[in-house]
Amino acid sequence: MVNFTMDELQLIQRKPHNIRNMSVIAHVDHGKSTLTDSLVAAAGIIAASAAGDTRLTDTRQDEQDRCITIKSTGISLFFKAESHYKLPEESTGDEFLINLIDSPGHVDFSSEVTAALRITDGALVVVDCVEGVCVQTETVLRQALAERIKPVMTINKLDRAYLELQLDPEEMYLNFVRILENANLIISSYEDGIKDELELIGQKASGAVPLEEGEVAPSTDRVAAAKEAFSSLMGDGRLWSMLSGRRSASWSR
Repeated sequence: MVNFTMDELQLIQRKPHNIRNMSVIAHVDHGKSTLTDSLVAAAGIIAASAAGDTRLTDTRQDEQDRCITIKSTGISLFFKAESHYKLPEESTGDEFLINLIDSPGHVDFSSEVTAALRITDGALVVVDCVEGVCVQTETVLRQALAERIKPVMTINKLDRAYLELQLDPEEMYLNFVRILENANLIISSYEDGIKDELELIGQKASGAVPLEEGEVAPSTDRVAAAKEAFSSLMGDGRLWSMLSGRRSASWSR
């Protein structure tokens, strides 16, 4: 049963600080549309038993026939934060509107991913726990960082590790570590490029590097703003890490 009404959605739409736009990005067949179905089922829009089969965001007939996502499709979900959640300071109340966008995973539709990322606040990076970080995972992750989007990793299809590979807990842990290390490697290579650009801006502002003809020296405020934006996006320099013990399944930003 749907756990919100149109009146509730319209009320939240008048609170811009209570609206979040999220996109789901991943390599093809890593489970984006199925995850989206599960989130839609949690909001009561479809039955939980139908999640994964309905593919609600695959609205085109050719998407349903071919079982792939071709166009980015959005859906609005109602979310009520529980009492123990730390709410954003600027938010009003504990009710939020989540605009979720399911984007394609096929390389031919990368423009749809870019379009989705440019209107979102964050991205769910879905990774198959068996296949790990694939080519298109790297592509969409770099697209997210280029658009200054903070990604959140979701390791999907854990049942494959249990039923197909029959991994024990230690092997599962090592598999998770491998996935996180591969993702962090992509982040670190992107981070190095941004650091070089920041260093160049700082050197031009101080006069250590000559300006090109017609170029205006960056102001101190611009340099500070660039460094603050970099710190906000990249955090402590690692995107994800394992926590507390050999068999922990916890991650931190």
